[in-house]
Amino acid sequence: MFHIFGKKLFLVDHLQKFVDIHNHILPGIDDGAKTSEDAIALIRGFSEFGVDNFIATPHIIHNYYPNTPQSINQSLALLKNELLKVDLREVSIAASAEHMIDDNFETILDRKDVMHMRNDYLLIEMSYLQPPLNFDTAIVKIASKRYYPVLAHPERYNFLHFKPRKYGHYKEQGILFQLNFLSLGDFYGKEVHRMTMKLLEDGLIDFAASDVHNLHQLKALKELTVSRRVLRQMLPIINNTIATFY
Repeated sequence: MFHIFGKKLFLVDHLQKFVDIHNHILPGIDDGAKTSEDAIALIRGFSEFGVDNFIATPHIIHNYYPNTPQSINQSLALLKNELLKVDLREVSIAASAEHMIDDNFETILDRKDVMHMRNDYLLIEMSYLQPPLNFDTAIVKIASKRYYPVLAHPERYNFLHFKPRKYGHYKEQGILFQLNFLSLGDFYGKEVHRMTMKLLEDGLIDFAASDVHNLHQLKALKELTVSRRVLRQMLPIINNTIATFY
């Protein structure tokens, strides 16, 4: 527990038994943990505030991180074996992916090479600067395959900050929103924080996650403080994430 009786409200004091549905702890396959040692250090860090249940979500990005179910499951098996060696048997870790909506996404969707989360939720992302031309058709195709699209960190897409009505349009399309915890502070900048507060006020966030890639981000998460008002807004989202993915 962290500073539970202090004046400031540390978010991690309210994450016991949380299921982290978006992170990059699988070693050696994207811009997250580089080695098994890195991954174990992250997992130990999470355990300090009561989180030991993970859905790992390495990137799948065509020609950049061209991961497949095979490469992801291989990394998962390696990490699980290393966790046993260091007697971290209480850790629960499953594998999914963070899918970039790019010119190859619909191809891997048709080939059934996507990695969905529990209950057929599919984590997706897009460029921070502009939407992909095939975004709307990709969303329709995701639904046709009976997946539920979950848009990672909607607060971080810069182009949406100038078109806030698009958020409502996306929700009408059946897209669920996953907030990054670090967006509750200034880690990604003041504009991302401002949009985070608006999305919370509008009740548009469905799930939350760490999106942790490294120890620097994990340290920032441990130090993150929120107001009582924001905590009241976040607790139902945290509980919904646990209830949906535990």
